[in-house]
This record gives sequence, C-alpha cells and structure tokens, in this order.
Amino acid sequence: MNSIPTLFKEAFLFKPQLHKDTRGTFMEVYEKKTFEKLIGRKIDFCQENYTVSKKGVLRGLHYQLVPFSQSKLVKVIHGTVLDVIIDIRKGSPTFGRYFSQVLNAENDLLLFVPRGFAHGYITLTEKATFMYKVDNYYNPQKEGGIAPDDPDLGIDWKLPKAEWIQSEKDKMHPRLNSAHLFDYKQDLYA
Repeated sequence: MNSIPTLFKEAFLFKPQLHKDTRGTFMEVYEKKTFEKLIGRKIDFCQENYTVSKKGVLRGLHYQLVPFSQSKLVKVIHGTVLDVIIDIRKGSPTFGRYFSQVLNAENDLLLFVPRGFAHGYITLTEKATFMYKVDNYYNPQKEGGIAPDDPDLGIDWKLPKAEWIQSEKDKMHPRLNSAHLFDYKQDLYA
C-alpha cells in the first residue's frame, strides 16, 4: 500500500496494490500494522458502513464531536464520487480549507479522514457504492455538520446545486462560522 499526501498532513490517500491473474484480481484493502505505520499512530476501527447512492446524492458535510469524534477510511466499490474533507479545528493553520478527490473503482484510492475534519461526498455516476470504516461509535447527540454550499468554503461539487439530492437534516447544516467545532489543541483521540 502506498500513501499519497493531501493538503493536510493528517489526511492521506492510499493506493493498494492490485494483483491480477487469469482468475481475476485481488487487493489487500486494509492491513492494520501497515496502515498504522503509514499514518503514524494506532487506530482501532470498530464499525464498517456501506451506502448505495444515486447520481446527485450529496451526503455531508458530517462529523462527530468529542468524545465521539471519528476517523474514517473511505473507499468507493462501484461508481464515482467526489469526496471532500474540511479542516474544522479552530486555530489550525489549515482551518476552513478543503481537499477534494474523485474516488472510484478504477483509481482504487482510499482516503483517510482524521478526527477534526468534516467529511462529505456527492455521487457523480448513475449509482455509487461507498464503504467506510470508523474508529468510534456514532452518537446522534454529538453529530455536527457544515452546509456544503457555504460560500466561504467555495467547494466545487462538480454538479449544480439544482441536481443535489440531500436529506432534510443535511439541508439544515449551518455555515462553518456558525457551527460547533473543535479546538486545534484539543486531544481528539483521548
């Protein structure tokens, strides 16, 4: 597995090695020891989630507050999405900046989203299957969100807003400057 840097020193793209032969293909998507060495710390994923979305579905921008903050390891199994992460740690040198990456089955990239970052994606193909691991359990009382159309962020979602399909809850997320966020010096892994 090779790591590829992103805009953020804490977030990484990963490219697993694909093995092909006459039977088909094999890929080791996650191996704990190798992954922990690449990110430079221990991590214990406790849950894996799976979504299927049609074109235009925008999920996010989501995060969990302490003590339920979550790191994620995300991968697209089928179709194509634009995946976006935002640094929401007040005081961070990269606070309010975002990184986006097209993820699909052809590029086989995985994205590691560390705690302290909001995460979302939009489906760019007729259908996409998205899987992700998390290192902490979901708590509805500690969920947060950022409006994906916040003009201060200026995210290019690759599809016009008229084509977005969002949950009612996601439509109600505040702008970054009004959201409950993290402190850069806060230990999000405690």
